[in-house]
Amino acid sequence: MNDNDEPRQWPPPASAGQGYPEQQLARVFHTAVTHEDAVTRARAEKHVRRWRQVVDRMRDGALRIGSRKPMDEFPVWVTPEVVRGGFATGNASAGGELLPHEVELARRVGVPAERQALFAYHLTEAGLAELTAMLERGDYEVVVPEEAALLVVAWLVAAGDRVGALELLDVLRPFADQLRFAPRPARARSADSSTAYRHTVGQVGEAVAKRRPKPAIEAMHEALTVWNPFADELLALWLDTTDIESGRVLARPPGPDWIARGGELLARYKLLASEHKLCGKHRKPKENQAILRTALAQTVAGRPLDARRRGLLQHAVDAMVRRRGLPGSARHGEIRGRQAQIAALPTHHALAGVVVRRLADLPQHSGTPDVDALVVPVTEEEYARTGVTLGAEIPAAIRHLVEGALSAPIGTLIERGIVPSAEVLAELVPQLVASTTAQAYLDEGLRTLMAAHYQAFRNRRSLLLLNLEHQVRPAELPWVAAVAEYRESSAESQDNARAVLVRLGELALQGFPATILPNPLIGELSALSRGAGLDLPWVEELAADIFMGRFSGKFLAAARLAADVLEGSLYERYFDIDYAEIAVLVGDAVNWRAFGSDRTARFGELCQSRAGNHGGWSPAANGTVIEQAQILTTHNLAALAGPIGVAPVWADLARRCFTTACRLTARVEGNPRPLSTIKDAAYAWRQMLFHLSMCSASERAAVLAWLDDETARHPGHVAARLSPALIGLRAVAAGDRFDARGTVAGGSGLRLLGWSTDRHWMRGPRVG
Repeated sequence: MNDNDEPRQWPPPASAGQGYPEQQLARVFHTAVTHEDAVTRARAEKHVRRWRQVVDRMRDGALRIGSRKPMDEFPVWVTPEVVRGGFATGNASAGGELLPHEVELARRVGVPAERQALFAYHLTEAGLAELTAMLERGDYEVVVPEEAALLVVAWLVAAGDRVGALELLDVLRPFADQLRFAPRPARARSADSSTAYRHTVGQVGEAVAKRRPKPAIEAMHEALTVWNPFADELLALWLDTTDIESGRVLARPPGPDWIARGGELLARYKLLASEHKLCGKHRKPKENQAILRTALAQTVAGRPLDARRRGLLQHAVDAMVRRRGLPGSARHGEIRGRQAQIAALPTHHALAGVVVRRLADLPQHSGTPDVDALVVPVTEEEYARTGVTLGAEIPAAIRHLVEGALSAPIGTLIERGIVPSAEVLAELVPQLVASTTAQAYLDEGLRTLMAAHYQAFRNRRSLLLLNLEHQVRPAELPWVAAVAEYRESSAESQDNARAVLVRLGELALQGFPATILPNPLIGELSALSRGAGLDLPWVEELAADIFMGRFSGKFLAAARLAADVLEGSLYERYFDIDYAEIAVLVGDAVNWRAFGSDRTARFGELCQSRAGNHGGWSPAANGTVIEQAQILTTHNLAALAGPIGVAPVWADLARRCFTTACRLTARVEGNPRPLSTIKDAAYAWRQMLFHLSMCSASERAAVLAWLDDETARHPGHVAARLSPALIGLRAVAAGDRFDARGTVAGGSGLRLLGWSTDRHWMRGPRVG
């Protein structure tokens, strides 16, 4: 992807990641010191403490960056505190100061406010009874996986498995003084797994409540309701001294009544100015209102106006009359009437207060199935209680926030734009997958607990890993292992998991056809496929900056799976894939998990050869190799279309991918850093080729014929940039092949890829 990346040492030096934490520490420190917002500074100070720990412990050798066990003092199953980039801080997520509910529990049961004492209490008869009751009622929350451990102990005791409970306690006890193994009290939640929500009602209420009055709007409102009426009174007073025929101000000398009225206006001005400070226009000496007021103060004080001051006064009066008409006239009344209507409109801040009160009446820890009722116009009851204008519409920005609390099927959330990306979809899927995978536990209380634990585990942040190490898996957690024998994978649970897997795969493709599956979503699909009894090689997107040049066996297995789906297809011809070569690499091996290093090494060599990479190391060079692996494996599309059996409308997905590629290509023009945009456009192009390959011949021909019409809908430079790729696509579709340089049709057609160690052809020639 990078034009100017110089090859560096291969493999990368062990200290390659040490500069990143120091850069992050400097960045958050600058924010903590300089940001004007106190909340932002406080948040940055927390990040400073965490990054300082990372830097200090890396220097001391107390952290093993790149290892799945980064901390010596804790076993691999302890959830580490992880900051941006996958760096462990050395702290445990379940450690730290006691939380408020722990302090309250210690006070209530009369034990010291220490984790060791609380751990011991939970093992008493009273403590186990409390935990068992929580299991039965479901009124608990598991935020980090460790908080499920003592609930598992209580369940094992209630199930009569005292040996299992004691064995688990033996594992937990050494860390009882540091880690939080008990759940948090909370309201019981709905067990409906058919719906999901992006934000809870409480979270949305907080977001709406943060909408503060906008100074410009408040100043305008003050001008319309305070200073405009005051200016009209000033003008009317001076017009009382004006000759009607000539329009000359002070043609009639002010009398005692006029002086008295003027004094009252000046006194009121002082009061208004002290109370209404948002609008400063009335204080500017050259403004008409200030000229009228200054002249009035001088006249009331008995000091005659000189010629210059009279001239300014005359000009100000004439200008005000000319602009709006005489006070009391039809034109003046119409203008002020319109302004009064604007002033009567409630502010967004006031309407946000109405919505916050509506949200407060709902359960705060879940979504809501009816968000429309929360954004209806202001009712009579609300008008009577708050004074906010009856029938006022809730602004679109507030309605958008409230929609985030909608609890509905994921497909509905995608259709309504509440789930705008595959990454957001991945955030919601654990709600669905947790209940599905937990069906294998026959006991209802244990099933609910393991569903809650699954969601907590999925919130565990990934570590930066090297040398093909994998993230910790749920089965490695001792409390999960302790109840493994109580899990039964029945035909019914497998069928249910497979149905959810198909539905989720189709939602991801239909919702975001031009986007590769993000790693968190791949993790959920992998969990579902295991629950469905399918041992599929799901492959993650690899990071180019830490790629070590090797692939695990599942990449080769995924490439073999792609061969079964795509052999003889447009995709195979476009990317010049030799699926027979893939079959030779796999050989007669059946279990891909047992692939030896020789097979995987040859797969890596194949990807390097296809990328034209001869051993140089740089993020760009790594990216070209990773992209070839994605091409060979289809990055999980073959798994969805093959053994899982998703059945979307492939031609529609292909069209939408091309539209996305055009939209992204439009952003290249004038972009000083277009490389990530070009990469995303190329990924959309690759997704399109897969979808086209799944179409019938007639469907594919129709899509290819449509491409020019779609291109014409975008700016002209889009067609120019995509022309080589379109020529290449049509040539390959007609039976031609790219040559070794990735060109076809006499060099006018080019293969579109995302990464390049040279200047990407989509950028166009250099200028100057």
